Amino acid sequence: MTLPAITPRKRFRSRLGLRLDPALPILGLHDLILTDFEFDFHSHPRGQLAYAASGVIKVYTDTGSWIVPPSQAVWIPGDMRHSVNPEVTSEIRHLFIDPSCLHRLPDQCSVVEVSPLLRELILRVADFGDDYPPGGPASRICAVILDELQALEPSRLHLPLSSDRRLQRVMQGMIDHPGADTGLEHWAARVGASERTLRRLFTRETGMTFQQWRRQLLLHEAVDRLGKGESVMSVALELGYNSPSAFVAMFRKALGKSPGQYFRNLM
Repeated sequence: MTLPAITPRKRFRSRLGLRLDPALPILGLHDLILTDFEFDFHSHPRGQLAYAASGVIKVYTDTGSWIVPPSQAVWIPGDMRHSVNPEVTSEIRHLFIDPSCLHRLPDQCSVVEVSPLLRELILRVADFGDDYPPGGPASRICAVILDELQALEPSRLHLPLSSDRRLQRVMQGMIDHPGADTGLEHWAARVGASERTLRRLFTRETGMTFQQWRRQLLLHEAVDRLGKGESVMSVALELGYNSPSAFVAMFRKALGKSPGQYFRNLM
């Protein structure tokens, strides 16, 4: 996926993800990422949970992108190449999980719902820093966090990408103009592949049909724009919906709540 067309400031990247020490199963970091900051693609042996206490971030990997709205988190397994890009100035808590604990946790990147209990634990451990005594209060909190991480439920905010060059061109065109209701016939002519081939590629590469992937793109864009403070009316019209009510119906079907309820619950 093409990253935002800006000239960002590169910034110092914490090395906590590189530190290996089973006696310190979780290392915490409290960070404020400004809109014009950007991280290059990188990886580290520790797994990472990035919790958006405020703001909206996007996480990119080689296989897809994840939008992280306020008060949700993204889980990034150890050694996975990724990049973090703030959509607005964002307050992030990072937890870096030692490789000795990763066998208990998912091996796929995902955005997850954060329970009230886990939220309070994240806020606590992110302030412990990079050193605490084994067997002390911090270690006990880390043990509870590891138990909670195993029970996390993924949200529906993943947009899978493709390694096929033809499908990449189709996806990028749709990402650039998410509100355009452009059919598969148009894209087949643009990339020199038959409609049948593109249908097959969407299913094989993403596990979704063309229409399912487009709906996921619209959901992705909707959460991104609403998280930046845009109104339901403007987002609905810009994404090609005939009315705000049609947009709200789509949003409710996908995430179980209206946009107002969804973001009110996250704050």
